[in-house]
Amino acid sequence: MSSQQLKHVDEALLDRPGKQPAPKDTKDHGISLLTIIGFMFLTFNSGMAVYRSNGDLGAISFVGFSYVDLVSLFYCLRWYESTPPESPRRGHLKMAVWLLTTMLTAAFSYKVAAIMPFPVQVLVWSMAGATVLGGFYAFFLHREGTKE
Repeated sequence: MSSQQLKHVDEALLDRPGKQPAPKDTKDHGISLLTIIGFMFLTFNSGMAVYRSNGDLGAISFVGFSYVDLVSLFYCLRWYESTPPESPRRGHLKMAVWLLTTMLTAAFSYKVAAIMPFPVQVLVWSMAGATVLGGFYAFFLHREGTKE
């Protein structure tokens, strides 16, 4: 492109507004059939895992914790999405989502690392730590549009 053409492109870009307003959400926020089926599947599998644990308190606790954590996570995510962007509740919900995902990551990392040799344990915990720290950065520290 010639410099004259680039100048016209730059001027056209400058005339556009920086951010377009978000379109109004007109969707019904009811619970979908797919969501109900997903929760039924999660509940059934959790129940089967408890049944097959043969009374192992550690396994039952892990399944119960994972189930409650996942249900709470989905509830908080749904609540977060329906909260207005300027609401202070949004920050609290973002923190709750990060904590719930962190706890789930730690629980699954603990279970996986328990059956692995030491070098792989280090790798599992390193990946879990990177995931948790990356999520913290993305949720709380990164600001869009701050290119320098």
